[in-house]
Amino acid sequence: MADDPEEGMLSWDESVFRDEHVFEIDYVPETFQHREGQMRNLTYALRPAVRGSRPLNVVVRGPPGTGKTTSIQKLFDEVGAQTSDVRTIRVNCQVNATRYSVFSRLFEGTFDYEPPSSGISFKKLFSQIAEKLVEDDRVLVVALDDVNYLFYENEASDTLYSLLRAHEEHPGAKIGVIVVSSDPSLDVIDELDSRVQSVFRPEDVYFPVYDQPEIVDILDERVRRGFHDGVIGRETLEYVAELTADSGDLRVGIDLLRRAGLNAEMRASRSVERQDVEESYEQSKYINLSRSLSGLTDTEQTLLEVIAHHDGEQAGEVYEAFREQTDLGYTRYSEIVNKLDQLGLIDAEYAEVDGRGRSRSLSLSYEKDAVLDRLE
Repeated sequence: MADDPEEGMLSWDESVFRDEHVFEIDYVPETFQHREGQMRNLTYALRPAVRGSRPLNVVVRGPPGTGKTTSIQKLFDEVGAQTSDVRTIRVNCQVNATRYSVFSRLFEGTFDYEPPSSGISFKKLFSQIAEKLVEDDRVLVVALDDVNYLFYENEASDTLYSLLRAHEEHPGAKIGVIVVSSDPSLDVIDELDSRVQSVFRPEDVYFPVYDQPEIVDILDERVRRGFHDGVIGRETLEYVAELTADSGDLRVGIDLLRRAGLNAEMRASRSVERQDVEESYEQSKYINLSRSLSGLTDTEQTLLEVIAHHDGEQAGEVYEAFREQTDLGYTRYSEIVNKLDQLGLIDAEYAEVDGRGRSRSLSLSYEKDAVLDRLE
């Protein structure tokens, strides 16, 4: 029989992970720390729904990775445990960035099957959802997560208007809306049409960036659930928390723990060391970039690639290079430039150009190689 593997080394069927899913982005933690105030305010807004009335509308704001989505998931789970008279549906607006696709998701959440693929008019889609609510005497609470994507496509006002005025066309329909924005530069209320502003009037719940001691608490909880005992030392965990605090995004830290664990396994090591964290950070620090890129259309990706190769040039010059690849007109080009700018992927700076008045120069917000590698 072979000798025992060296102490501190993994044999081929062992793992440093107790439960790798704990480090996935969509994992909902059992204990949700440092967000008690926000949860209290959200619960208060939804309380009328549990009593059968229309809930208060809410705007949830805060940078990425501050616990907004998790709090909505927790809240919806709690409501579901209390009553079956409230239907809660969370819509990911990065994936569903038009009014029609938002309502298709609401249809699916209401009937448990997708609307007919042959296409059904918006009016009909909307009527069927509202009539079903009235018929079942249920309150609908809709969370528009990453609502900023609806704004980038100029679909936010129409979507909210339809939801907020539902009871006028369908008496008895009770719908509450939680809009969740992870774009700190977007003023949700200001950007809505006045017709929506007059009926929306939401409560405001803000999620600030976690500070370093809070990050240590949260990551420590994940470590205890996700890794076997003794896999990562306190000092290494503090280092992960430091890098996470620099990024301002908790998801960077969670992703970093997962990648560092995989890195340790590659070395057949039973413990995660500082070098595993350092090597993994090159990937983890770009988690937001990867997420933004995954939501882009082919045309938007093409433009970003063109900008990467013409970094810092004037918008007109970039357009010439873009048009060679796509045949799109300048108006559509301008819209895509604005969207990439709003997503924080590029900086579009206005500058005085000799003899030509004001012009925009377009430059990448990330290192060129980081963007091009992830576009491949």
